[in-house]
Amino acid sequence: MRKKTTVSVITLNSVKNYGSVLQTFATQSILQNAGFDVSIVNYIKPGSSDRDLTKTWIKNSDKNPFIVGIVLQPTIIRWKHVFGNFTKKYLKLSRYKYETEEDFRIHPVRTDAYCVGSDQVWNSSWNHGIVRPFYLSYAPDNSFKFSFSSSIGKSEFEDWEKNDTRQLLRSFNRISVREDNAVRLLDEIGVHDSVHIIDPTLLETATFWNQLSETVTPIEEDYLLIYQLNSSHKFDEYAEKVSKQMGLKLVRLCTRYDQALKPGKAVLVPSVEQFVCLFQNAKLVLTDSFHGTAFSVNFNTPFISIYPDHFSSRIDSLLRLTGLEHQKLSKFSDYDLPEEKIDFTTANTFLADQRQKADDFLESVKSDLARVSD
Repeated sequence: MRKKTTVSVITLNSVKNYGSVLQTFATQSILQNAGFDVSIVNYIKPGSSDRDLTKTWIKNSDKNPFIVGIVLQPTIIRWKHVFGNFTKKYLKLSRYKYETEEDFRIHPVRTDAYCVGSDQVWNSSWNHGIVRPFYLSYAPDNSFKFSFSSSIGKSEFEDWEKNDTRQLLRSFNRISVREDNAVRLLDEIGVHDSVHIIDPTLLETATFWNQLSETVTPIEEDYLLIYQLNSSHKFDEYAEKVSKQMGLKLVRLCTRYDQALKPGKAVLVPSVEQFVCLFQNAKLVLTDSFHGTAFSVNFNTPFISIYPDHFSSRIDSLLRLTGLEHQKLSKFSDYDLPEEKIDFTTANTFLADQRQKADDFLESVKSDLARVSD
């Protein structure tokens, strides 16, 4: 029997975030289904280690640092449990943990192909600069490198990053990016022939995600689900009014314990499986999250997307491509919700086409890799 081609994937697996771990899981599954032997580089992005979590929150808060530290401790303990358990159960992590480029020199990653994706690995604003390992800087010269649905997450590159990005990506054999406008951005800086591949959580079908959440007991009452990443009183007030207007129980998916003080029945830092189940069974979702929007579309769950102030290009791209632009909330005073059900036909056709496109991309990767290896 011929040995499977090994692929090492670097992504944002260590970030304490539902979207990050779910896209990592989906990426691993998709590459495995394509015939690769996959491992995930256990890379801890700067600022995302367990010891740095409190420091990061204190730095980004305008409140008393001591109080912030105390308030966040129960949440951080819960994050470690929820995301640690999911990672241990579902992800095939590398033997070594990597935090610096020196770590990659001490413990070289040896594999047939090196892959980066499928999160905001190339978003220099979110990552506070260019994080070189996300450009496979540790891969040996002349090794086979490709990206799978890597996200830039912005509408434009800043001038300071254009040259470095071009230099880091010029040695890639194949490049795919998550946003359709990212193809243009790369082309403008001289990185050509990239392909648009949508987020891997959408490349996996609703059936796949149903299997993940099948052990979870769903909420019995009809409910409106809030998944809110950015604090907004207008968002909260809108959700309360819409839930009353529709006669739905208001349920809030809380990523932190302090969010329990906001309107709605709090589901406090649920398991990853519970997270998926909440979207699967909601009657309506209100969200400012890309993955909140993505899971709503995938499950054909009625939803309203509220664009955040920053990094909304991912949501905008998804809604345009699925023909669901009308699900964007234009203003918080708009309570005239359509009575008819959302028609997901165009979206479902698009997703089916994109799944085939992703399969074709990975087949081209395999063909190129075989040719290089001969």
